[in-house]
Amino acid sequence: MKKQEIFAKYGKSNKDTGSPESQVALFSYRIAHLTEHVKKNKKDVATRRSLLRLVSKRRQLLNYLQKVDIERYRALIKELGLRR
Repeated sequence: MKKQEIFAKYGKSNKDTGSPESQVALFSYRIAHLTEHVKKNKKDVATRRSLLRLVSKRRQLLNYLQKVDIERYRALIKELGLRR
């Protein structure tokens, strides 16, 4: 259910799963969730690795969006509260 809400808010529709904005928003949600988990479970190395993978994927998508359409990139960064 949360996925559809994210896609509806950041994509063109709730079925728009492919746009960079909706994917970055979903990754950001998952990153926040996993970050809390890793803080509580410091020895969970597998989750830490998957968290780093997600951060890397999000960074790649943001770099792509920055190259293709800087205005969409800036709007997304502002809306999600990402610092870069």
